Amino acid sequence: MDSMVSADRLAAFAAMSFLLIVIPGPSVLFVIGRALSQGRRAALMTVAGNTLGACVLVVAVALGLGSLVERSVLLFTVLKLLGAGYLVYLGIKAFRRRGAPQAAFSGEGPARGGPRTLWEGFAVGVANPKTIVFFAAVLPQFVDRGQGGVALQMLFLGLVFNVIAVACDSAWGLAAATARTWFARSPKRLSLIGGAGGLSMIGLGITVAATGRAD
Repeated sequence: MDSMVSADRLAAFAAMSFLLIVIPGPSVLFVIGRALSQGRRAALMTVAGNTLGACVLVVAVALGLGSLVERSVLLFTVLKLLGAGYLVYLGIKAFRRRGAPQAAFSGEGPARGGPRTLWEGFAVGVANPKTIVFFAAVLPQFVDRGQGGVALQMLFLGLVFNVIAVACDSAWGLAAATARTWFARSPKRLSLIGGAGGLSMIGLGITVAATGRAD
């Protein structure tokens, strides 16, 4: 297929994507928080939501909307603050319900990992400033415009990014969910980790709001 990305460009893009993804950012930290507070299923549903959010960003970049967001300080800031505000909201809610993990283990709490968890993961994924900047500013540099099919190349590269992200984020989530079983042996430990997860999301939201471009 003459519009496909060359092997060397693909390898370079995959390597850069892996470096970006493997370093914990808003999405990864959110997945870890969900894994510690709600378990494996919720973590994997959060990963799925994050991935759907990233897919929306890829499509936006392929359609030319990504460059508009990247060039507009106002749009970028609004999107970043919306994502940060949502993280803080979820963190406050998690902290107030820090006893919920104990109820979940005893069978008294509601089922986790449903549509709401998927939606929360999506909201965080689509408003992730790190991913927005990467897709808008870095991804287009790996497209060979001379080959044509620019939008198709961007979509393909976005698919590669998301495959790597699913693998890495799932690994983080499963590892955190495994550590959670240790906390489950003590109600006090579980309550503490639930509160810590909420506080970490609040801190993450504040960090997201405070970082970004200064132009």
